[in-house]
Amino acid sequence: MSVQIHESWKKELAHEFEADYFKNLIQFIKQEYQTQRVYPPGKLIFNAFEQCSFQATKVVIIGQDPYHGADQANGLSFSVNDGIRKPPSLLNIFKELHNDLHLPIPVSGNLERWAQQGVLMLNATLTVRANEAGSHQKKGWEVFTDAVVKIISERLDNVVFMLWGRYAQDKGAVVNRQKHLVLEAVHPSPLAQSKGSFLGCQHFSKANIYLTEHKKAPIQW
Repeated sequence: MSVQIHESWKKELAHEFEADYFKNLIQFIKQEYQTQRVYPPGKLIFNAFEQCSFQATKVVIIGQDPYHGADQANGLSFSVNDGIRKPPSLLNIFKELHNDLHLPIPVSGNLERWAQQGVLMLNATLTVRANEAGSHQKKGWEVFTDAVVKIISERLDNVVFMLWGRYAQDKGAVVNRQKHLVLEAVHPSPLAQSKGSFLGCQHFSKANIYLTEHKKAPIQW
């Protein structure tokens, strides 16, 4: 199984890669890819880290599982491959983007353009069996991605964390709010809107204002 991850992350996460839990996780993942249909493709498991280097990280968007439908997942939270129908959560993200910054709804749901500007789109679990949501939870991925969030919080300054839904907010509890901006809202899924509305959160404009105030280039959403 061939994977790609930016050299800067290899350095920052070297301790995690050597940990027993991670070695056990990789053995499990290798077995899964050999015996099951698993998403995303193996080479894209660490795509979020390949597309956005550690030093370039300015915004973190936390998701939960990769999409588990055919050809959807590309290793970035909430993102889908070009030509794939946009899932409901992503449609609501684009609606908010339109309402907040008056931008047209993007044709493609592929968010690599965000990643290449410093947006780390991090799923808590980086792999999933086809059509089995949550099937790779509690195998070690959450320990790894908790470490990622902690490292960003400790070693970088003035990062924007977008925490959508209770799961992401719990995962972001370790973020130092004295040195970073934490934006919270209900999950963009239509199923979560009974708890409040994601639409109207204005996270995209708030992020860019904060980045500009701290001498960082705003994201071209």
